[in-house]
Amino acid sequence: MISRESQVRNHSAGVTALLVSTATAAWLASAAPAFAQDIASATVASDDAGEIIVTGSRIRRDRAEESAPLDIVDAQVISDRGYTSASQALNQLTSNSPMLAQADGSGEGSGSGQQYPNLFGLGTGRTLTLLNGRRMVTTSAATGQGDAQVDANIIPLGLLERVEVVQGGGAAVYGSDAISGVVNYVLKQDFEGIELDAQNGISSRGDYHTYSFRGTAGTNFADNRGNIAIDLNYAKSPLLRYDARPLSALGRLTVTNPNDTGPNDGLPSRKELLDARFWEFNSNGVVFNTPAPFTRFLTQLDGTPLQFAPSGDLVAFDPGSQVGIPFASGGDGFAYNNLVGLRTGLERFTGNVIAHYDLTDAITVRTELLYARTEGTELPQGQSRTILNYGTYAGPVIFTINNPYLSDSAKATLSAANPGFAFGAPLFLSKYFYDLTPDNVQTYKTDTYRALLGADGDFSVGDRDFYWSVSGSYARVKGSQRRWEVDNAKYSNAINAVLSGGNIVCAINADADTANDDPSCAPINPFGNGNVSADAQKYVSVRAGLDYVNEQVDLLATFGGDLFFLPAGAAKFSVAYEHRDEKARYTPLAANQQGLFGGGTMEVGQSAGYNTDEVSAELLIPLVDRAMDVPVVKMLEASAAGRLVDNSIAGKEQVWDLGLRWQPVDGITLRVSRSRNFRAPTLAQLFAPSSTQLGSVGADPCDSDRITSGPNPSVRYANCLALFEANPNYGVEADGTNAGLSAADRLANFQDPAENFERATITTGGNPALRNEISDTFTYGIVLQPAFIPGLTISADRIEIDLKDGLSSFVTENFTATCYDNTDPDPAVCNAFTRLAASDGVSPGGTIVTGTSTTFNAGVVKYRGEVYALDYVFMPGNLGTIHLGVNATHNTLLTTSVTGETFTRTDNTYLKPTWEGRFNLDWTKGPVKVSYQAYYLDATRADYYATIENNPNPRLDSNLTHSISMQWDTGRMTFRAGIDNFTDEQPSYPQIAYGDILGRRFWVGAKLKM
Repeated sequence: MISRESQVRNHSAGVTALLVSTATAAWLASAAPAFAQDIASATVASDDAGEIIVTGSRIRRDRAEESAPLDIVDAQVISDRGYTSASQALNQLTSNSPMLAQADGSGEGSGSGQQYPNLFGLGTGRTLTLLNGRRMVTTSAATGQGDAQVDANIIPLGLLERVEVVQGGGAAVYGSDAISGVVNYVLKQDFEGIELDAQNGISSRGDYHTYSFRGTAGTNFADNRGNIAIDLNYAKSPLLRYDARPLSALGRLTVTNPNDTGPNDGLPSRKELLDARFWEFNSNGVVFNTPAPFTRFLTQLDGTPLQFAPSGDLVAFDPGSQVGIPFASGGDGFAYNNLVGLRTGLERFTGNVIAHYDLTDAITVRTELLYARTEGTELPQGQSRTILNYGTYAGPVIFTINNPYLSDSAKATLSAANPGFAFGAPLFLSKYFYDLTPDNVQTYKTDTYRALLGADGDFSVGDRDFYWSVSGSYARVKGSQRRWEVDNAKYSNAINAVLSGGNIVCAINADADTANDDPSCAPINPFGNGNVSADAQKYVSVRAGLDYVNEQVDLLATFGGDLFFLPAGAAKFSVAYEHRDEKARYTPLAANQQGLFGGGTMEVGQSAGYNTDEVSAELLIPLVDRAMDVPVVKMLEASAAGRLVDNSIAGKEQVWDLGLRWQPVDGITLRVSRSRNFRAPTLAQLFAPSSTQLGSVGADPCDSDRITSGPNPSVRYANCLALFEANPNYGVEADGTNAGLSAADRLANFQDPAENFERATITTGGNPALRNEISDTFTYGIVLQPAFIPGLTISADRIEIDLKDGLSSFVTENFTATCYDNTDPDPAVCNAFTRLAASDGVSPGGTIVTGTSTTFNAGVVKYRGEVYALDYVFMPGNLGTIHLGVNATHNTLLTTSVTGETFTRTDNTYLKPTWEGRFNLDWTKGPVKVSYQAYYLDATRADYYATIENNPNPRLDSNLTHSISMQWDTGRMTFRAGIDNFTDEQPSYPQIAYGDILGRRFWVGAKLKM
């Protein structure tokens, strides 16, 4: 548990940082040029005068009176930087953990291509997404960890006015999911004219060609009482492979270091392996005498191992160097960096219509129509039939001399290498098939529809002003996941080929008994690469995947205005009622339902729904204003918000928010807020259908190179030792190695092969036992806007979030770490995986053989950090206009605990470094604008517990990327061009996700206005 002293240190660090920020701001204020013009600060949420709705509250207020840390990206910035989707803008927010549709090097794929905000690294499901202040339907695919999240790629850039980001809380105003904050996409209210926009980009390596096309048109009508606008957008970015970039092409991973002598010798327990390969198989086929992954069992001729060439002939096989299980360096094995793709390719189309019409001077009706289609394409792990999976459906191809696809020379070579083969003894072909199915990609298609109709207006009663709005929306997402899989039964038929009547046929069709014949069976030639016939592919392949539908009906009514008058001004209020129906339906394809492939699990479709009725109220009370002439109080106001929730599944909840703003002198504002927020489990998290397939288990805490690491090494070691003492076959290899050794010695030599390859049976699905998660958020900060330096705004805010019963995506690695790192673990956690009782002839006893991937109510999540912003616009003489912008996030704590006893920290790691910063410099003169941006990631740890004893690269260097762009506005035409990452800075070695893996990229674009 985190000590009281640590909590005090973290709190003190935040206070110190804010004090330093204040002192720095004061110095900047005194040193900045006094000739700056009066330009509104970047924290202003609108260009309109008077009171508006600012994200974070439904109360109209003066535009400079935002009550929460607010970051804004406006449409001009998006154009300046050449962004072609709102997701690119989100990824520039220092408080956001970018989601890049990119693999992380662990062997997992690059995902669906959908991108969501993830403020402070608390998870995508804890950031609420709004469109014009209203909730959106969940667009993400239905899985056992399905958060309520909205793909940023569906937002219409041509109609986007700005993106407002409230950092910390928001559930009292907007409801579930607003824990780490709120992202609100604000669309333009009026658009006149026609804009045609095109952009084209390519990397300095001649790949990663991107392009986008957009057309936006709008017009006023009915004597300017109404406006209608339409926006159509198409964009495409390609799939990228690991070998396309220097760092990812290294094929780096870590394996046990045989030179390590103990936890205090200064030598890491793991060492780097470059050009890592699975020596046990490749795409042509490696031959074994015995189905066990040891080099002595390779089929060898005169001491040289054998493999098939692509043509089917036998050639020498080089297993590489430093051979272990399952990896080697170099050689002819299957390259680790070919296991999955690096980046998901994405193609998207959006079409949007927005319109409003003033029925009277005080009543306006509005509509928003949205359609978006996205298609992501990734390279997942493919069809492997290997020694590593012997005894499963994915085991090696067993063949004899009678296989008709063997050439005479191959038969002679194999008989010479293994004399028993000439007399019918089997051999074992270990292979990764590229040609067993029509293709080896996985696609994700999503169609999103949304229609909204609303009305709003205002009126006055006496000297009090009021405003109201009502709206109803229906949204539907229809999504699909598709890939080719192999029907286990048909594969068994087709792989067993014989010669009959001079033709090669499936064995089931060769005998006189026709009862089991399958006329459509086409035999498989497994030898070499590219030799499986189209007929065989058609026979064994089945279309696998899932269809899902998410539906949302949302009814929202708000009413607000002046409640009463105080000496300091009008007390303002807002009340809202929201009714929401959410439905989800998950339909596995027929092959999934029948269990034709994989582990044979018959997946069952699910459908579920819930409704929620929610009432919220806000109050803003001015206590002191400057006219009252109170010493050191130019302004003081208090705010309060509350929300009552009645969810038909998750039950009732009450959340609240209290705030205070104090201006002791002109130009200095202090603010503080305290709130309780919540997130209800989603339908996907509760009811997603279960599926089972082979997968890796991630890091096994009881591996010899991990038993002395983790958040509580002594507890981990004691638990693993007790496990091996209770199971004398744990740690005993297939050949009997380690048998009879003490538990401590067996543990010291234990390596779990399921860590790095698909060896365990992983069950993924929903968890109907989930509860609401609750968070308490505390923020306080300062805003400086010195009157003698117009256009300068500096802000600093501390954010502290404490979350309990957190809904967390748990994979097998999380369950195992939680089980062994606690003194009294929850039995449900330890029962989420099982181990092999004794060696199965391939893996040692103790190997994890079953695992679980689902959502789990983690005990505690804590975040501590600060966000800083500086925005300054000035005009140095006749040199044009200069805009300086600095944003930084200081992360001091991000920790998670399932039981509340042992915490796993991810702050000061590549997942959430201590400092993240962005610097913008824009210069404008006449029709020309030049923009420069730098993005900084602090030096950090590979993981929080990384030391030289357990990691050969425990520290990652800082990472700094630079981008520059230019625009030239000729009037009707605007030309733009830019270079992203112009120094070609690669991610900080060796973590491919810590920095910009794409490298230097060029883009050009043009916009025609009519």
